[in-house]
Amino acid sequence: MSDLIQLLPDHIANQIAAGEVVQRPASVVKELMENSIDAGAKNIRLIIKNSGKTLIQVVDDGIGMSETDARMCFERHATSKIRKAEDLFSIKTKGFRGEAMASIAAVAQVEMRTKRHHKELGVKLHIAGSKVIIQEPCQTAAGTSISVKNLFYNIPARRNFLKSNSVEMRHIIEEFQHVALSHPEIFFSLHHNSDKLYHLPICNLRQRVVGIIGNKINKSLIPIEEDTDILKISGYIGKPDAAKKTRGNQFFFVNNRYIKSGYLNHAVLNAYEDLLPEKVYPLYVIFFKINPDKIDVNVHPTKQEIKFDDERLIYNYLRVTVRHALAQYSITPSLDFEVETTITKHLKQTEKNPGNSVNPYQQQGEIYLSKASKEHKKLTSYSKPEKTESQISNQENWEKLYDDIENNALKQGEELKQLDQNLFSSNINSESDQEEEILSSKASYTKTDEANQGQPISKHLFQLHKKYILSTVKSGFLLFDQNIVHQRIMYERYLYQFEHKKSITQQLLFPQTIELSVPDASLLKDILPQLNELGLDIREFGSNSFIVHGLPSELSQQNEMEIITQLLEQYKRNTDIKLDLYDNISRSLAAQSAIKHGKTLTMNEMQLLIDELFACEVPYAGPGGRKTFINIDMHELNKRFE
Repeated sequence: MSDLIQLLPDHIANQIAAGEVVQRPASVVKELMENSIDAGAKNIRLIIKNSGKTLIQVVDDGIGMSETDARMCFERHATSKIRKAEDLFSIKTKGFRGEAMASIAAVAQVEMRTKRHHKELGVKLHIAGSKVIIQEPCQTAAGTSISVKNLFYNIPARRNFLKSNSVEMRHIIEEFQHVALSHPEIFFSLHHNSDKLYHLPICNLRQRVVGIIGNKINKSLIPIEEDTDILKISGYIGKPDAAKKTRGNQFFFVNNRYIKSGYLNHAVLNAYEDLLPEKVYPLYVIFFKINPDKIDVNVHPTKQEIKFDDERLIYNYLRVTVRHALAQYSITPSLDFEVETTITKHLKQTEKNPGNSVNPYQQQGEIYLSKASKEHKKLTSYSKPEKTESQISNQENWEKLYDDIENNALKQGEELKQLDQNLFSSNINSESDQEEEILSSKASYTKTDEANQGQPISKHLFQLHKKYILSTVKSGFLLFDQNIVHQRIMYERYLYQFEHKKSITQQLLFPQTIELSVPDASLLKDILPQLNELGLDIREFGSNSFIVHGLPSELSQQNEMEIITQLLEQYKRNTDIKLDLYDNISRSLAAQSAIKHGKTLTMNEMQLLIDELFACEVPYAGPGGRKTFINIDMHELNKRFE
């Protein structure tokens, strides 16, 4: 029997390696830009066509390469960054594995022109599928220009798995932001097709953050700074009012390398405790400077995951630093260090007189007890000091508050009394009388779950906590979530409008101009035709500006900027669950236009909402899969009282 194990050819091995290193066009952007930085470039230009599927070009003014280096850089595990195994534990460059260029050349058509600054001629290389097609001298500017064309041209299955242009371009912009944020001392530009998306001159970190994220966040930035023997923390965090419902604009950099860390993210969220509502995320751009031998970056081919020697220590330093910055800018109350100060003084006294050692916590407790005793004497004394105007005003406000509570309690008591009478009278009615009363209700439905099939909704509707609608039925009661119910109604309505091209636009009396960040503007341009089909009359006005001329009637009373911003945030969240374009837009608009929790509804509005729900094709669940209503039958209700 012949031998079965054999070495793979280099071009196949490179394609296998490319599966980890080159996942999408954004992966190529990351590797090429990081190579330019390692080459000492001060000017880096990124040119993209067709969201990177047709062309990715990076042009820099770095040190360039010799003819031998230019050919060698496309070999596997060829690198100038490390020489021995020990170098892995003191890495200061972006790249070091020597896999990126070989992997890119294995799945694309690559053309490279490079020249050292002191040379008259450079070298041109053309490689396709790991095969060198052209290698010759050429005239070119000092530095390196690499063009990656037709990514995955030789692996059709991989190319078919690429997402839409808007999604792929969003990932490219994210990688560009990661590199540009970490190096404000370098000029960067980004062009997509004929559009200039970024032009970032050399500047300081704050200016670079504003240039990347947008001018509007400048007033919301809070600087953070902490320098210790172990690490240095610096950067900016956002005020709570700049927080968003998505995790965008959150950046960690360790030694100028972008990383992802849910653990460190939790430390920042912990510092914002009680300042942000649930599922709202703060803005931050945070840099860590730490000795390279205290971290391990050789964890994943993308190098976006690293290991710290002591993660808990980093976590605590970060949480305290962010909390301190928020306190300095009066976002959170500053800490009271009176107890710690007293303990410190006592410890110093103990060092001088060790024989008179007393537990500092016990001593502090005695101080508090002494203070409490004095306060008690004041309170129990017969002399009554005169009240200040502030105290009199506060007392009047409290009395008014309790008067309101008492009046509400009396009103609720009367309502409960009336309800009790109604319940008593309903109990003495026969079962047939109850059925007749229910059958006389305005709204009915014929398709619910098996427990309620064919039973009508009672006309007696109640709104609970401005969030739920309660409706009694013969077998018990139904509880509707008003927001999810309306989302289902609006979702099916938008899908119908897409299918039948029927939409109504309410024109604004005064068209409004909105300015978006580069990623959001790029995304809006891609979905603008579909949004206009649904009644949003929005037109481009400059690179990142748009004019809103009209809105659907259900959105006409809301702020235009808020509508577009939240719509895009919702659209980006839906992108992760792989919806088609029309479904995604319909879900996003439904979430934006649906009745929110906290809105008081009239009886007619509640009745109309339920009627429209049971006219939907799928009345049992919202667009995201959450239940629109739940059924509580009498058997389950009776068990609760046992």
